[in-house]
Amino acid sequence: MHPLKNLNSLIIEFYDKLSSWEQSVVKETGYTLAQVHTIEVLGSFGPMRMKELAERLGITTGTLTVQIEKLVKSELVERHPHDDDRRSILVGLTVAGEALHKQHNEMHLQLTQDITQPLNQDELSVLTESLRKINQEF
Repeated sequence: MHPLKNLNSLIIEFYDKLSSWEQSVVKETGYTLAQVHTIEVLGSFGPMRMKELAERLGITTGTLTVQIEKLVKSELVERHPHDDDRRSILVGLTVAGEALHKQHNEMHLQLTQDITQPLNQDELSVLTESLRKINQEF
């Protein structure tokens, strides 16, 4: 098999397995995958404007508005006026949202530890650098 075809198959297999894992983990929280991804972005980058958050999530601001409304009702996210721009609203995590983010992030860290267990330190370094370079292409 051509090396790129083999790599393509491996990437697709990894994506499918990671997506399946993510779906099963998120299902246990009672929230949707989209809601948890919103929590992940806000937990990683802090409060931000709706437009910026929508861009990071790759969705429209209309879709995000619905998502944020549900998260506000669940008391995971809160809206705040922007200090420098009265027309803008910042959305950020509540204490409960921070706790969910931390819990979900710890699950990701555990998964990463589990799936990289067979790798030695050199292989782990190569994988890390390779993923860093690949991610820059997006």
